[in-house]
Amino acid sequence: MTGVRGSAGEAGQNTMRRVTVLVSGRGSNMVALASAPYRSYCVANIFGDKAEAAGLARAREMGMATTVVAPRPQQSRADYDQELAAAIRATQPDLVVLAGFMRILSPSFVHEFTGRLLNIHPSLLPKYPGLRTHQRVLEAGDREHGCSVHFVTEELDGGPVIAQTRVAVRGGEDAATLQARVLREEHRLYPMTVDWFATGTLEWRQGAPWFRGAPLREPILVPPGAATEAGAS
Repeated sequence: MTGVRGSAGEAGQNTMRRVTVLVSGRGSNMVALASAPYRSYCVANIFGDKAEAAGLARAREMGMATTVVAPRPQQSRADYDQELAAAIRATQPDLVVLAGFMRILSPSFVHEFTGRLLNIHPSLLPKYPGLRTHQRVLEAGDREHGCSVHFVTEELDGGPVIAQTRVAVRGGEDAATLQARVLREEHRLYPMTVDWFATGTLEWRQGAPWFRGAPLREPILVPPGAATEAGAS
């Protein structure tokens, strides 16, 4: 299987890092990652668990290699994840990115890609892991919402948070409006974080994230609307 790659570049630090993206739905974060102006990485392969996922169709339109690994009837989660991991492994990615991949990954899958497996979540983690985050924020009367990029661990939405963008909740807005505003920030924050990883600014060392050569003690706060160039190292 072949994927779309960036220009060959030079050996060493100038080589683009290969990113594999996993999608289940429309894949808007996948599009944002592939369309970002960074030259440190290329989105080389897109995997989906549903053949009808709109994100896969969009990826093909953009010229990226796509693969469907759909769960078979009665297939266990562990067996499915083993099959998925083998397919991903064959593409030799430097980083695996979840972009609306709606499956809970097994410990064996997470262990294989530990330190090079990222997810973005629509809340200011550790608040509101799981689903319906926008509605839950409104029901709680919170003044702030946002999104978080984190390394994936066995705990659902519980891995170390790398970066966050905060969004002020406006009076009278509904969940759909709030979701749209948070999604715009996701499309800025995710490519920026992937660029940090691709350039070596962000690393996984000794079971924890490091940023610019030092342990990352708390999430990096990226202002809303920050230009993508702000993430360049």
